[in-house]
Amino acid sequence: MGSKEDTPEGSPSATDLSSVTDAKRGIGDSLCYDSHVWHGANHGRFITFEGLDGCGKSTHLERLAGFLREQGLEVLTTREPGGTEIGERVRSILLDSRTQGLAPLAELALMFASRAQQISEVILPAMNRGTWVLCDRYTDSSEAYQGAGRQLGVDAVLTLHRVICLGLQPDLTLLLDNDVSASLARARRRNLATTGEGDENRFEQENRAFFERVHQQFLVIAKREPGRVALIDARRPMEAVHADVVAAVRERLLPGKG
Repeated sequence: MGSKEDTPEGSPSATDLSSVTDAKRGIGDSLCYDSHVWHGANHGRFITFEGLDGCGKSTHLERLAGFLREQGLEVLTTREPGGTEIGERVRSILLDSRTQGLAPLAELALMFASRAQQISEVILPAMNRGTWVLCDRYTDSSEAYQGAGRQLGVDAVLTLHRVICLGLQPDLTLLLDNDVSASLARARRRNLATTGEGDENRFEQENRAFFERVHQQFLVIAKREPGRVALIDARRPMEAVHADVVAAVRERLLPGKG
């Protein structure tokens, strides 16, 4: 136990985890998820997009990726759950409306299983190459959807984050805030238009009270962690929202470039 030979290829070792903590301390002292957690990328950055389904996360993530590439940066875009072959298989279980009887704690565990795989296989390797990683959802979504929506509590989610996610926090989270009714209607229209086997409508089958709890928890997170989370009003035209996304990135991660 504990030898390098015992560590599966591609998995973070104890040495890797120690370097994650040490390296991040040289970058900044911000807190995340109610805990002192750090990531160890020396050059790459980690940006997450959060908000209700249908708020425009995917669209604005791709637009930001284009802007960053214009600045000469290497950018990788990904999503949760998913982002890896294993993660996409987990995603199909979690989001397909044909999945019935999934216990809330099992749902939470699967979310973190997908996340752990992506951190090990995609996110940390990319950041350590100097790549900027843009991710559609991360632990904030688990806190909002499972912690608040499923009423499992914040503590359960944050404990799993500290244990499973190697202390990886985003450098910046862009929370696109929209009305529950508008976001839900847009998400349902989008998912119903999807062709092929299966769908991603499972969460959209929940009632209004569920999404109100999710929405309120996102706002709680933004108030709790203003140094990490930029709250952006997504009710406005796309160009106005994109301008605020770019402004937040310029101010917090690209000083002197605008």
